[in-house]
Amino acid sequence: MKKHSYIPNTETDRGEMLKTLGIQSVEELFSDIPEAVRLKRDLNIPAAWSEIELYRHFAAMAGKNANLEEYVSFLGAGAYQHYIPATVDAIVSRSEFYTAYTPYQPEISQGILQAIFEYQTMVCQLTGMDVSNASMYDGPSALAEAGIMACAATRRSKLLVSRGVNPEYRAVVKTYAYGQNIEVIEVGVDNGATGLQDLESKLGDDIAGVLVQYPNFFGSIEDLKTISELAHRHKALFVTAVNPIAMGLLEAPGKFGADIVVAEGQPLGNSVSFGGPYLGMLATTKDLVRRVPGRVVGQTRDLDGRRAFVLTLQAREQHIRREKASSNICSNQALNALASTVYLSCMGKQGLQDVAKLNLQKAHYAYHKLTSVKGVEPLFNAPFFNEFAVIVSGNPTEINRKLLESKIIGGYDLGRVYPEYKGGLLFAVTELRTKEEIDLLAERLEAII
Repeated sequence: MKKHSYIPNTETDRGEMLKTLGIQSVEELFSDIPEAVRLKRDLNIPAAWSEIELYRHFAAMAGKNANLEEYVSFLGAGAYQHYIPATVDAIVSRSEFYTAYTPYQPEISQGILQAIFEYQTMVCQLTGMDVSNASMYDGPSALAEAGIMACAATRRSKLLVSRGVNPEYRAVVKTYAYGQNIEVIEVGVDNGATGLQDLESKLGDDIAGVLVQYPNFFGSIEDLKTISELAHRHKALFVTAVNPIAMGLLEAPGKFGADIVVAEGQPLGNSVSFGGPYLGMLATTKDLVRRVPGRVVGQTRDLDGRRAFVLTLQAREQHIRREKASSNICSNQALNALASTVYLSCMGKQGLQDVAKLNLQKAHYAYHKLTSVKGVEPLFNAPFFNEFAVIVSGNPTEINRKLLESKIIGGYDLGRVYPEYKGGLLFAVTELRTKEEIDLLAERLEAII
């Protein structure tokens, strides 16, 4: 098979370019470079492959991955496999959205600006907050930005973060905090939820914000009302990271007095994609709108009185003096945010509630099925949404390896990040899991343990 390069120009194209330049060959372009410093041999790299060869090679490499088309997944821990309606890909694949850049010129960017405006509106409806920004990188960085917002608003430099928050989120918060000279103090977990006594003992008038997750990393549903009251008693801001699908059933954090709500938007119409790209959601109160990182799309009227959309608030260093910027975030995940907008529009309020109920019901069926297996015990007895933790008598790594042999992706090994929960597995069950798949998981666990 003939091998060729990927330079798209034909010999005729190259001839035309050389003629325009008034030279006979490509080598003449480098005539000013002394012969002594020229490389007079081919580069020590493999020869180019044809398109067919390259496609086959990468297809073989991709085939080594355990993908969600061929495997049944019970793994969550921050990334979740949900059904994505065909309308989502159909719309986000349109060239006017797919190739759109930052909408700096509103007069020619009304379509993308309106889409972002609708996204912001839906985020506010989901979270019960007043205003949302035009998306962020992902859930972890959104939580970190929320912590920085809390410190700026209160002029304090300490954050309390529950150990019930996703470990990766906490790691990103600490990374951001280090550069801002912010102290991050962790609050312990009691029965799968934030320890209220530990939280109360660590709260003081020097705490800028209290950061929790709802449902938390273990799937447990936090007592937001009590945590909010404790935080506000010391004039600290209350920050909550949420699972947006759970908002179809759970009371919105805004109803409990949350000051900032963030989320990972991946469950809303974005595929797992081996870890990204995802999008970060951030919503807050009117009082904090000037501290929102990134940008906000607003609605107005043009000179002819027609509805129009513009970038209204852009409190980032690209637009204002660095020392005045609320953040150095330099982009937003507009295409991923559009996917979430299309998903929510397609599902509607009732559809989102139905999906949330399926997650809840199937997860509880799986919980009762698995905990009836000898050698599997509940780790906590707190209320949960679509994730739950169990303790297994065997080695979680070995159990997951054997489950893979049956084309089942097992739970998250909690012992990797929580030494106190060694032997713990965190299982996620979404609307895509069937009764037969859950029964098979229980059957295989029983055979392995």
